[in-house]
Amino acid sequence: EASYSVAYIAHAPLEPRAAIAEWDAGRLTVWMGTQRPFPVRSELAQAFDLPEEAVRVIVPDTGGGFGGKHTGEVAIEAARLARAVGKPVKLIWSRMEEFSWAYLRPAGVFEIRSSISADGMLSAWEHHTYNAGASAIQTPYSVSNREHTFHLTKTPLRQGSYRALAATANVFARETHMDELAHLLGIDALELRLRNLSDKRLRDVLVAAAQLFGWQQQTAAGHGFGIACGVEKGSYVATCVELMADTDLSTVHILRIVQAYECGTIVNPHGLQGQIEGAIIQGLGAALYEAIDFADGKLITDRFSRYRVPRFADIPPIQLVLLNRPDLPSAGAGETPIIGIAPAIGNAIFAATGVRRRTLPLL
Repeated sequence: EASYSVAYIAHAPLEPRAAIAEWDAGRLTVWMGTQRPFPVRSELAQAFDLPEEAVRVIVPDTGGGFGGKHTGEVAIEAARLARAVGKPVKLIWSRMEEFSWAYLRPAGVFEIRSSISADGMLSAWEHHTYNAGASAIQTPYSVSNREHTFHLTKTPLRQGSYRALAATANVFARETHMDELAHLLGIDALELRLRNLSDKRLRDVLVAAAQLFGWQQQTAAGHGFGIACGVEKGSYVATCVELMADTDLSTVHILRIVQAYECGTIVNPHGLQGQIEGAIIQGLGAALYEAIDFADGKLITDRFSRYRVPRFADIPPIQLVLLNRPDLPSAGAGETPIIGIAPAIGNAIFAATGVRRRTLPLL
């Protein structure tokens, strides 16, 4: 058994929340970068006691959302100001406001207990998630005795949707735990997963990623290989990472990433590739650096100079394997590609250093 945790993190879009509001003869029009215009319209209608037919929300090109632009607080602010002055008002949150007042990806604690035979076959699995959410809490591995429970908590901070919801956090805990079981038994991490998988689609992405990566258990001193896999929203992903690390983790250098992805029929391979690469790069930040931090009850990560996100220099070579399944309907690719990168990095750090990290961020 072991416990794992993830920190609160921010969405950190390049464009902070912004809106333009205009009143005309009792009707309200708002221009806003949002991912959910219809719920925002409902929020505006409720805030100003208007029928929804009297509210229009127009969405121009949006400068990043990642699950963070679902709510309409900035639209309500702009509309209040516009009504007060009788003129259109444009309102843009500062970067400090974006970090301080926008909702965050939930922090979470995960407790996993498992039972496994000496030959590497799972017989029991118990997974408890506190606060983070229930997405991908179900293990994809074949185990007859299982329990998965999500526990609501009272959170001290605003929290909400983030790319892949809680799947990134739950998969991090599960795939780290699987790696710990492999080490405990002295079984190759890829082999242990394959022994306990009956889902052919997940097996296929694991094998495809491992083949392109050139998976092997032993690496040079200070080098480590890590692997992880998962299922979410009807899509299947497997991620392999090679890195170099010092035993004190003062230096962790990711050398390459290989990811295999299967989402049914591929309609637009170039668009799919862009979604996968973007998800991997975003996931690097949550895996290695990103965390909302406090001192004396105050938030101190309130600007980019204090909140580390991935930079161009952090991005290693990325190789993708796209498994097309024209016999199956298409599933989404905007979220699931992010879920494998953090546990694969953590497992590679352990392989390189013998240091097991059970908390995100890893550094």
